[in-house]
Amino acid sequence: MRVPHPSRPRSLAGQLFAMQAVLIAVLVAGYSLFTFVDDHNQARNAAGRQAMAVARSLADSPSVQAAIRTSDPTRTLQPYAMRVQQNTGVDFVTIMNPKGIRWTHPNPSLIGERFLGHTSRALKGEPFTETYTGTLGPSVRAVAPIRDGGRIVGLVSAGIKVETVSAQIREQLTTLVGVASGALVLGGIGTYVINARLRRSTHGMNATELSRMHDYHQAALHAVHEGLLMLDGQFRVALINDGGRELLEVTGEVVGRSVADLGLPAPLTSALLSSVPRVDELHLTATRVLVVTTSPVSGGEQRGTVVTLRDVTRLQSLMGELNSERDFTQALRSQAHEAANRLHTVVSLIELDRADEAVEFATAELELAQALTDQVVAAVDEPVLAALLLGKAAQANERGVELVVSPDSRIDDGLLPPSLPARDLVTILGNLIDNAMDAAQGSVGARVTVTAYSAGTELVLRVSDTGAGVDPAHAEAVFERGWSTKPATGSGGRGLGLALVRQTVRRHEGALTVAEAAGGGAEFEARLPLPTVGAAPEPMSPVVGAAPHGGDA
Repeated sequence: MRVPHPSRPRSLAGQLFAMQAVLIAVLVAGYSLFTFVDDHNQARNAAGRQAMAVARSLADSPSVQAAIRTSDPTRTLQPYAMRVQQNTGVDFVTIMNPKGIRWTHPNPSLIGERFLGHTSRALKGEPFTETYTGTLGPSVRAVAPIRDGGRIVGLVSAGIKVETVSAQIREQLTTLVGVASGALVLGGIGTYVINARLRRSTHGMNATELSRMHDYHQAALHAVHEGLLMLDGQFRVALINDGGRELLEVTGEVVGRSVADLGLPAPLTSALLSSVPRVDELHLTATRVLVVTTSPVSGGEQRGTVVTLRDVTRLQSLMGELNSERDFTQALRSQAHEAANRLHTVVSLIELDRADEAVEFATAELELAQALTDQVVAAVDEPVLAALLLGKAAQANERGVELVVSPDSRIDDGLLPPSLPARDLVTILGNLIDNAMDAAQGSVGARVTVTAYSAGTELVLRVSDTGAGVDPAHAEAVFERGWSTKPATGSGGRGLGLALVRQTVRRHEGALTVAEAAGGGAEFEARLPLPTVGAAPEPMSPVVGAAPHGGDA
């Protein structure tokens, strides 16, 4: 249990509970006081109305008027007044002459004395009520005139003692206190239950801590370059940071929307909708390669999912270049081994005294190697692509595949704009050639034909092979990640090459198609827009080239 430090402010739930408890207490006390005052006023008004009704009834009574005409009104009126007093519940009934001399009184010894109270208004013919202290103490009394014809022949006063009124109010006050106490207890219990839940939700933190956590939360979300996505139990977006918006390429208000409605690629959507944790899965969007990790948040039930996104587009591109360099190195090692064998052959021919044949053998090999180099350098002035194509040519030769470049190929140094770096061409052309070599290897007359040239405002990269071709039903599926004709190796890299090609082409707003090659097999063509180029140069010598990739078709 979290014990508050003496100097630590009370938790937010505790502050709200104290405030609500005080508020409820003030409301109940205020309502009780208002009710008490209102009941007190109503009781006094009711006593005045009751006294007035008794006084006016006696003033209008013919028997009272008849008794006043007698020589001794007290003998008739005193017993009559006492009966009325008992029957109506008033504390006194006093009948007096116009001068205020009593004819009746609850205390017979006071009969004949002057009435204590005001009578001037009644003598003018106006009944009235007042609170006055008389012989019986403070009372609420009414005074009404007794008329005989047009003359006022006497006055009647009926009253209820204030003590009697207060006793009635005290009875009501007991009930009121009970109701108020019950309301206070129920309000306190309800407030405690609500605040206990709030305390669990806020983990006992106070307002300052919650504000600081919110500030840190916002700062962390905007500072983290990786994408962060939080989904609720229904896989709706509950939170997304700036990095997540950029990596997923979503715009507008996405909080509250389902992941299925964000327009993401199907494999990525399936990964986000899965309740099974995903760790460092590779997924492709239109322009990026993402590493996705999902972690379900559960506490007896599916409460949501935390998703982290990392952009490895550049890393994947660098890996492609590394693979290209590695293949080139392997090709050089193989050529060195082959050159050693040929050198031994030349030496052996010289030892056998066949110098002419040795010279002829060595010259033929040099001419073949130089012709290949001259061909590539003449067609591709861009140094990165030239080096890569030489390596691929050697690799194709190792695999028993003839790599041919169509006569109309040409890429001059300086042709490529800054917006189309050589690295992206390595990704596109290299993966296409590797895919073609995989398809052509083992076929009769295995051959891969490469065409690379600029046509107006477009750069065309075309690679065809003599393999089995692509089923038209799979013309779109070949560009999806995971599609491959090779057996799975468990590395997780199968089927990534053509997907990366399409991603790179799309990033440059180009087009990628696959069709049947003229001599059978498959033909892949990528067309990339060039911002500003001159007319396409005249076709020159063939280009031989290839580049590695991270996957195949």
